Amino acid sequence: MPRTGSRRIINEMKLIFPAYSENERFARIAVSGFLSQLDPCVDELSDIKTAVSEGVTNAIVHGYREKPGQVLLLLRIFEGGRISIKIQDKGCGIADVEKAMEPLFTTRPEDERAGLGFAIMESFMEDVRVRSTLGKGTTVIMERTVTSRRDRL
Repeated sequence: MPRTGSRRIINEMKLIFPAYSENERFARIAVSGFLSQLDPCVDELSDIKTAVSEGVTNAIVHGYREKPGQVLLLLRIFEGGRISIKIQDKGCGIADVEKAMEPLFTTRPEDERAGLGFAIMESFMEDVRVRSTLGKGTTVIMERTVTSRRDRL
């Protein structure tokens, strides 16, 4: 497998799916199934699935604002159990990423959105990076190390 920087990729999964709210569940299930090869503990897998759910939901709800579009989900497993999850949309983009990452900030208060998506992603992942360009979309990259249940014993 190829390398990204100094890390060797062990395996990767790439999905592209329509920005429908129903596909948020699909993304969670796909990530869970793919990560099963690392034999993660249930709590750790639940945290990752929640972070993915928030990222995909943000792309669907905020990126496309109920317009057609696609979401890209790229999951890479590196040596040592390090994972990288990239969620990308080609939607409206974020004017102020720093502001958008503040807890309780939302662009959709009329939908009773809590504005906690990025805060949840940051609490469950070790590193969260966001790049966005108005009119071109947003990319969220989340990373963490997964410890297999065998290694915890």
